[in-house]
Amino acid sequence: MIRVILTDIEGTTSSISFVHDVLFPYAADHIAAFVREGQSDNPAIASQLDAVAERSGVPREDVEALIEVLQGWIRNDHKETPLKALQGMLWAQGYQQGAFRGHVYEDAAEYLQRWHDRGLRLFVYSSGSVQAQKLIFGFSEAGDLTPFFSGYFDTRVGGKKEPESYRNILEQLGVEADTVLFLSDVEAELDAAESAGMATAWLIRDGVIPETGRPVARTFAEVDRLLQRR
Repeated sequence: MIRVILTDIEGTTSSISFVHDVLFPYAADHIAAFVREGQSDNPAIASQLDAVAERSGVPREDVEALIEVLQGWIRNDHKETPLKALQGMLWAQGYQQGAFRGHVYEDAAEYLQRWHDRGLRLFVYSSGSVQAQKLIFGFSEAGDLTPFFSGYFDTRVGGKKEPESYRNILEQLGVEADTVLFLSDVEAELDAAESAGMATAWLIRDGVIPETGRPVARTFAEVDRLLQRR
């Protein structure tokens, strides 16, 4: 029996366009000033710049070069942990200032609450930082959805296409793999979760549904029907 739902965000609970057309451009437009203004007196920013320097080989004291590295990672959608952390801090500023609100599909918002109220434990696993995850749900168009979640995972547990990442999540959750349902729109992520023993459902909100042996759903309402049959 499924007792835990682990969900991706982009393309699953939220539109890909929100991330690529709203969040990424905001980060690209503001990250240089954000880093310049905060790198000397904000320990959290300074710590992430240390990590950027270590990963890129750019001298830590060359802040402008580090900014160029970050902007390149944004352009190429690199899943670098320090970039994700800095983006999370920057997006927090945007959410708090009312520059945008987090997009969550109406059906996702509805069934996240239903599943929570039914006693299922809900977790998020996204390549975005835990902070960014909390922001998109905390400042969503549907209101604050964070009370429905029991926890969040990001790339600190590993890459989303690596089976070991899902084993790490299971170890932290302390549950049997077959009690967890992972929701994603990316087939390679589903393959990795299944390799760790999790049940999966493939969210394909638009386009042609391919021939596949795994459960497929257009909406969270269809995921719920799959749950009812288990």
